[in-house]
Amino acid sequence: MKELLVIIASVMAVAGNSSYLVDTLRGKVVPHPYTWFIWSIVSCVVFFGQLQKGGGYGSIPTGIAELFTILIFAVSLRYFFARKNRNRAGHIHRSDTYFLIAALLGLIPWIITKDPTISVIVAVTIDVIATIPTLRKAFVRPDTEAPALYAMNVTRHVLILMTLGAYNVATMLHSVTMIITNTIMVLFLLRKK
Repeated sequence: MKELLVIIASVMAVAGNSSYLVDTLRGKVVPHPYTWFIWSIVSCVVFFGQLQKGGGYGSIPTGIAELFTILIFAVSLRYFFARKNRNRAGHIHRSDTYFLIAALLGLIPWIITKDPTISVIVAVTIDVIATIPTLRKAFVRPDTEAPALYAMNVTRHVLILMTLGAYNVATMLHSVTMIITNTIMVLFLLRKK
């Protein structure tokens, strides 16, 4: 049964992220580059932390999502560097830079400790900090985001929780946090639309 749920969660990771990536390439969605940069680091830490702490097959959807996160970050840079797109995106603020710096500084304890549980706790904290600019952008400019990815993320993380090989802080914290933050994102986007 767990294997089937892993497959479903993995398909959701591919479907949701592929759709978001295509929408980004078409200019329908404008990802916040700071958030996606930090998410690419955090997802990598969480993925390897889950593997080290016994996450088993339940870690596979996280790894798949990580690959897409890196791709989406790379594509988001075109909006960051293209002057004509900056006005449409309108989402890089001074406070966002402070959140980026805070998130990057949060990597220091992870580098020092190299403990999977501490690494995941620090990574999830960084993840929440990095999400704030995107939440703000989604609240102000919901037309620059697509709720489907975030709704799928909620379901995917519920499935991940059901498929983990071991249940501990390192394997569960990220999914619990993602369920909360992605639900907030969906509510912001649906409220404005």
